[in-house]
Amino acid sequence: MKEPQSLETNRLSTNTMSNSTSIDEEHVCKLVLYMDIPSINVRVWDVAILIPNLIFMMYLVTKFSRARLKLRAANSPIFFTFYCLVLFNVFTSILRCLISMTLNFSNLAADSINITLWILVKCFFLATEMSVVVFALAFGHMESRSSIRYVLITTSFISLAYSASQGALEIFMPDSIFRINSKDLNLFGHGGIVFWLISSVVFTMLYLLILVLPQTRLREKLALPVNRSFYVYVSLLAQLNGIGSIGCAFLLLKITEGLCIVDVTTLLYFTLFTPLVYITFLSSFFSVSQSSIMFSYKAQNDDRVEDDTVSLPHQPSFSSLKTDSDYIYQTDNIYNNTRFSVSDRQIANPLYNASLQSPDSITGYSMDEQTIDIEEQKK
Repeated sequence: MKEPQSLETNRLSTNTMSNSTSIDEEHVCKLVLYMDIPSINVRVWDVAILIPNLIFMMYLVTKFSRARLKLRAANSPIFFTFYCLVLFNVFTSILRCLISMTLNFSNLAADSINITLWILVKCFFLATEMSVVVFALAFGHMESRSSIRYVLITTSFISLAYSASQGALEIFMPDSIFRINSKDLNLFGHGGIVFWLISSVVFTMLYLLILVLPQTRLREKLALPVNRSFYVYVSLLAQLNGIGSIGCAFLLLKITEGLCIVDVTTLLYFTLFTPLVYITFLSSFFSVSQSSIMFSYKAQNDDRVEDDTVSLPHQPSFSSLKTDSDYIYQTDNIYNNTRFSVSDRQIANPLYNASLQSPDSITGYSMDEQTIDIEEQKK
């Protein structure tokens, strides 16, 4: 009768990734990963990730009407794509936290569900990371829905392959560092310390390479971004991955403080990455005011060359900045210091002008009336 139990014990010890690092379950950096808040019986770790995401989601909700007007007026696939990625990421992160809070971790099924949710959220975040970089380095001047769709599909498959490998390691070779024997559960270990270290080093090197490229001869061939905020974004992710790789290296060297380092980097990544994408690539577009229009929009023509190609914004004073990707990647607040003449402001797309106002202020808005006003100004 004891033989099945012995086999089960041997299976668990065999499937657990060998790691001689032993961290006390009461160590604060390990305790915070599974400790519950007594009054509500939810994990402190989930609450710490949930609250910043909820705050950011509330901010997006308050700005949704204005953002919808601007996106509809701009008819820009790349701005729309970035906005959808931001919304989707923050929504999935909140959903994971809420589901995790309802799970009873005393059974194996709840443990598996929790790990699966972590892997899915990481998959979505990673796809967004890669899409941003690919748009900047390879597809910065391709402004059609088909090219954007191709980039999203490609990065999604790469992210899915990465997450599948991470999930396989979590299920079949869970890292002993993230094993809680007293509760008979395995915490999400990001594929184990070895996998986590390798991936962190790879991403650190890739982001550092992007930072170095403008200083090489390739800057002319690749038409690299010159927008300072893009390189701030890349620099922050390089630092985050670099610090995370140091924490993983400490754990491999049996330095338990490494767990504190990876805890901090994980918390920062899952709470600040999505707002960072929004601030870097969308905030200036949504915050433009009527008195400082960053660019005007061409009127939508019926005789388009391709159904798949969209009408893109252009700036009359800066002929080299003709696409949305130019605005996102190739400018450095150049529009913020620019003021158009009265006629330039008035010939802009009327719907875009309306989007610069609050939704309440455009009640009874009529396109015909706006067109008549424009013609009178021209006379």
